[in-house]
Formats: sequence, C-alpha cells, structure tokens
Amino acid sequence: MLSYILCGLYLTAILAAAATGNLRAGNSVMEGAAQAVRFCLTLIGPLCLWSGALELLERCGGAAALSRLLRPLLGRLFPLSAGDEAAFSALTENVSANLLGLGNAATPAGVRCVQRMAAIGATDELGLFTVLNTASIQLLPTTIASLRAAAGARSPFDILPAVLLASLLSVMAGLTAAFVLRRLRP
Repeated sequence: MLSYILCGLYLTAILAAAATGNLRAGNSVMEGAAQAVRFCLTLIGPLCLWSGALELLERCGGAAALSRLLRPLLGRLFPLSAGDEAAFSALTENVSANLLGLGNAATPAGVRCVQRMAAIGATDELGLFTVLNTASIQLLPTTIASLRAAAGARSPFDILPAVLLASLLSVMAGLTAAFVLRRLRP
C-alpha cells in the first residue's frame, strides 16, 4: 500500500512540475537523493566502528560483565523474565547495548526479548520493557555523536551531560508511570 502512495506522490509531483513549467524541481529531487546517499555513506564508518566495538566488548567478556552487573536490578524489575534464561539474556543484552548508545545493535536482542516475554505470558513486563527500551539511559550516545560528527560538529560528545540527564529523567518518568498504571489496574 505504501508503495502505491509513494508512486502516486511522485506522479503528482511530476505532473505538477510539468504543468507549471517548473521542471527544475526534478533536479531538487535528484540532489536530495544524492545528499541522502552521501549522508548514509558518511554514517557507515561510525556505525561499523561502534558495532565492532560492541563485538569486541562481547568477545572479551565486557558485555557479559555488564549483564552480570545489571542482573540484580533487572531481576527485580522483571521477575517473570528472570526465570526464563533466554528472555533474561536478551533483556540484559538489549539494555547493555542501549547503555552503550548502540540502538541498532540493541534491536535484535529487543525483538528476541519481546518474543520470549510474549511466550511466557509476561505482559506487564513486556510493557515495562517497552518503556525502558524506548526511554533507555545512554552512557555513551554513540549514534548521536556519529550523526553530529557527520554533520561537522567539532566536539560530537559535548552533548553527553544533557543526553545523560535527559535519558535518566525519561527512564525514571517511564518506570514511575508504568508502576503507577500497574497498581491502578484492577
């Protein structure tokens, strides 16, 4: 359906440009597409770098150490999932990747976690995980720093204090809302 909508928009734009005699609009479309490709190519390097760093962290045991560190806290927040090793492993992997600012690397673990939580019937925990995953605390906002570096920022990590504070506040607000709504439910 979306492809039909996009085709309709493209055809409408071409017809409007032809009817008004403004065929230079087609050049703008091509320039915009070229800029999008350049931007994506610019981001490939940092994305590969941080994905490689996460892989290195996993291979040297750093991710497992971070997961062990998070286990007591996450076990209290997600008691049903803590009993299912597959769900809890995916949960700690997702939270660890989000802490390191690797949202793209966190996605597969998040999908596995959601599937396992649904399979064991942990619906309240599934909602809580969604809140925690969406508002995630980022100790290192690597994706945002990569975007800032690609845009020419001289110091891409200078946003670190603001990101840390904002993500901490959003997680606290999300967790508070989830627990209040859980208590209010009959």
